Amino acid sequence: MSLSGSPATRRQVLARSGALGAGIAFTGALSELFAGTAAAQSLGHHGYGPLVPDPKGLLDLPKGFRYKVLSREGDQLRSGEGKVPSNHDGMTALPGRHGRVHLVRNHENRPTAAIAVPTVDGLTYDPAGKGGCTALTLDSRNNVLSERVAIAGTAVNCAGGPTPWGTWLTCEETEDKAGTNGYTKDHGFIFEVDPTDPHRSGAVPLTAMGRFQHEAIAIDPKRGIVYETEDAFLKPFGLFYRFLPHKPEGGLGSLRAGGRLQAMRVPGVPDLSAIQETGACFEGIEWVDVPDPLATETPVRLQDFGPKGITHAQKLEGCYWGGTSVYFVSSFAHSADGSAADHFGQIWRYDPSARRLTLVIVFGPDTDVQLPGESPDNICLAPSGGLMVCEDGSGAQHVFGVTRHGEVYAMARGRQNIGTPEAPEWGEFAGVTFSPDGQTMYVNCYTPGTTFAVTGPWRK
Repeated sequence: MSLSGSPATRRQVLARSGALGAGIAFTGALSELFAGTAAAQSLGHHGYGPLVPDPKGLLDLPKGFRYKVLSREGDQLRSGEGKVPSNHDGMTALPGRHGRVHLVRNHENRPTAAIAVPTVDGLTYDPAGKGGCTALTLDSRNNVLSERVAIAGTAVNCAGGPTPWGTWLTCEETEDKAGTNGYTKDHGFIFEVDPTDPHRSGAVPLTAMGRFQHEAIAIDPKRGIVYETEDAFLKPFGLFYRFLPHKPEGGLGSLRAGGRLQAMRVPGVPDLSAIQETGACFEGIEWVDVPDPLATETPVRLQDFGPKGITHAQKLEGCYWGGTSVYFVSSFAHSADGSAADHFGQIWRYDPSARRLTLVIVFGPDTDVQLPGESPDNICLAPSGGLMVCEDGSGAQHVFGVTRHGEVYAMARGRQNIGTPEAPEWGEFAGVTFSPDGQTMYVNCYTPGTTFAVTGPWRK
């Protein structure tokens, strides 16, 4: 695919995807996604204009925007603990003192990873694990003040989520037990990371929150409930969970006190992919206690949830809290894999007060790889209005924006070719997040692992 020239802004019609002859639609009520964001009206019907080819060959952005490379895999960590690890994935930006920003970055390292997260005394869970997190502290101008290991010895740290008390919950997307792939401990847990002093949080698995293929979390700031997604793309598919902590008031270490893990049951719906109509709404959502959160013998999604069963969904990934509801993403569903139906991505909204689940967005059809037609992955609310979506698909890799009016526009395009000149390939984007003041977008290129800070006219 050519990396030059094509317009970045395309008008997306909010219509049934089957009624379109070509192109890609987001069907549904996009305005519902932006409830509670004061700046949601600020960005109009169009994005920020076409992407400008980057002469350095790293990152294309619209005119007026610029980037700074904060960190690249293989460089030396400023702490002197070793090299910057591979596979930059989920990330958050947390406020620090005097205008500083703390970035906490996952490394989705498997046993075959090129550069492991260096092991550090007091921060290492399993010396055989190559995953973990690194933490960067930035000043108000995005200069890197420090970069160090925040947790090590974990495995396949994919996504996670921030807490209201200023820490990061990093999630292992694996179910490997001790003795598998050389691991000395069981994996598949959530860990809490304190970016200001990682030794305060240590490397303690939050076992009551379950052992499964974790993807992302979102916390209800009023009730303290933690929602969790499970990224299982092969049948049996994953579940959507909530964790009721014994200490819902929160605070560093509070989740170690335990709680109840429950899975969502939508009455009469064993597989969410069967629902294709945006606006479809289900009342009386049930939550069922997980019989064995540690999955000592049987994976959680295979356990016995009673005669009514439980509700599954393929490839549950992004998760965030917005307004009074939690939103979660199903990246795709393929009937060939065993899903009830096919789709190119869904966004669901669960309102805990009403116990109501609503399908708010459907992605597709995929006829133009320049647009985010399939496999939405990491997703975040943008302070300038709308969403930012990291597309994990084929061809050129982009960060796409979606305005509340349904306009899809390219915000960034990767230019680091990890293939060959004859058969180019580009690493996916991940971990998109914004600084607390909304002036900087931070995003990772998964491979080669690169962390960018993007600034510009976010509020026109």
